[in-house]
Amino acid sequence: YRNRSSQLGIFLRNLHPLLRKQQLDYTIFVVNQTDSNTFNRAMLMNVGFQEALLSANWSCAVFHDVDLLPEDDRNLYTCPEQPRHLSVAVDKFKYRLPYRAIFGGATAVSVEQFRKLNGYSNMFWGWGGEDDDMSKRIQFHGLKITRYPANIGRYTMIKHEQEKTNNLRQAFLASGPRRYTTDGLNSLSYS
Repeated sequence: YRNRSSQLGIFLRNLHPLLRKQQLDYTIFVVNQTDSNTFNRAMLMNVGFQEALLSANWSCAVFHDVDLLPEDDRNLYTCPEQPRHLSVAVDKFKYRLPYRAIFGGATAVSVEQFRKLNGYSNMFWGWGGEDDDMSKRIQFHGLKITRYPANIGRYTMIKHEQEKTNNLRQAFLASGPRRYTTDGLNSLSYS
């Protein structure tokens, strides 16, 4: 989350009823980057994960962009045996999966799996790449991305200005698996 208070209000008004209907024990943690640095979505998710675990002994973590609204309450916000990509069919992409390896937007990962993956890479400043890096981490660690069918994993994206693109994202993605164990939760630093 960053500078999108109107989207946050819409998001919360849509997500709370869905989660209540699913009868889940949940808490929504809003993580906000307040500095003037380039946006770092991945680091924010690592921070949210760490801070959430200080409040309770959670077993499941759902990471969610504030601009995505779920359309179908059969899309369960729970953690199955393998990481789940929730936002399978987004209206912006004509309700089609843009590419098979995508793991962004809205995802569910068990706390145990997220620790095994070492969280997200903290290197992705600017828009793009962190979700593809997470997809590679999942594959590297022998896990598999699962998805609901497109008619269930449907989302509406709230229109917004795109963040500044990370011009180094392709180089980071190509830098190999060594980074999966050296950059993530274990290298997280924040205040």
